[in-house]
Amino acid sequence: MGADEKKSMEKGNNAFKGGINGVKGAGLNLPPEKIEWWKDEKFGMFIHWGLYAIPATGEWTMFNQKIPADEYAKLADQFNPKSFNADEWASIAKSAGMKYMVMVSRHHDGFALWNSPSSYRRFNSMETASGRDFVSMYTEACRKAGLAVGIYYSPMDWRFPGYFDPKGLPENAALMKQQGYGQVEELMKNYGKIDILWYDGGWLAHKGGDVDAAWFWEPLKLNTMVRKYQPDILINPRSGMFGDFQVNEGGAEVKGPIIDIPWEKCLNLSGSSWGYNKTENLMSLKEVITMLVNVVDRGGNMLLNVGPDPDGVIPATHVARLQETGAWLKKNGESIYGTRPGPFEPLDRVYGATQKGNKIYVHLLSLPTGSSELKLPAIDRKLVQCKFINGKKIKFKQDKTGISLTINSAQLDPVVTTLELKTK
Repeated sequence: MGADEKKSMEKGNNAFKGGINGVKGAGLNLPPEKIEWWKDEKFGMFIHWGLYAIPATGEWTMFNQKIPADEYAKLADQFNPKSFNADEWASIAKSAGMKYMVMVSRHHDGFALWNSPSSYRRFNSMETASGRDFVSMYTEACRKAGLAVGIYYSPMDWRFPGYFDPKGLPENAALMKQQGYGQVEELMKNYGKIDILWYDGGWLAHKGGDVDAAWFWEPLKLNTMVRKYQPDILINPRSGMFGDFQVNEGGAEVKGPIIDIPWEKCLNLSGSSWGYNKTENLMSLKEVITMLVNVVDRGGNMLLNVGPDPDGVIPATHVARLQETGAWLKKNGESIYGTRPGPFEPLDRVYGATQKGNKIYVHLLSLPTGSSELKLPAIDRKLVQCKFINGKKIKFKQDKTGISLTINSAQLDPVVTTLELKTK
């Protein structure tokens, strides 16, 4: 990962840690009741795919390898994926237990994966070798599979010198902005109902943050246009506007208390890069599930990325890991979907909890070495039963000091164990 690529990942996280910010406009953020469906879904698939799949060294290849724009554009002559099948992508997402998808429609290299008349120099998949509108096929496949539809869009474009010096090259920067507004309008206008708009790359010259560039992008104006076409769409904060949900990016461990705002953890199944990479550094099943429960137990959603190869195929190793994830969720999904965090605050690397109706679900990550007892804080509800989810009952004791559960270590799930506590 190059220095600027790393800064890109960290810029949103710094804002997330330092206090949520963003430009606000009356009526531009959804009321809480229109976000509840998304908070129920919990788990989605992110897809990074484009010309950068051909060199197979990640989505920042053009910038990191200092490839001139005209030279990089030649990759579009090779981009004609023989095995692309959006229905197969959606099927893989469903088998993983995912409820929504977010596809990169255009990354920072400027290549648009749809029929985009606004594309500068007609740099899009419809007017190059593939001759196809991949966004159209993707959105149709999501709806057919019953998955919520998300679109990622990056307004920045490395092909424009004005991106790197917007005040010194205002006319060139204005062309990039014109392209951005035109393409966002195309995506919001031409593909039916879109559930999530996932901006990225709102900063300028790889400096500062998205809010620092609000003077240039005018995110209130941009998103007023978005709301005209998609009044109920969830918008993330990376256009510089205060988002309907906040974003924490990367594979760093999630720790600490419950986060009392709508938020999403996005990370990559392969640690090598978001876009297709011949070098794999795949998360283990335990790492995937541990991350998922750590996020959900703190009130968040998790968006897990895969990078299809140049032919549009999600690598078999990725598919296998996702299917293992789906198998765990078939057994434990009741503790994930449609839940809210609590009533116990998470104890880092030991447990966290979710709740729904008269049930509390405890995600047990570890027991103290040599111990068979799990101690939980006191709650103002009376427990009537404790058990392993879909399994055997657990002995428990409840008094004003807290709850003690006697755990049979032979019953522990080698990945993450879910306990179900039923209350009156």
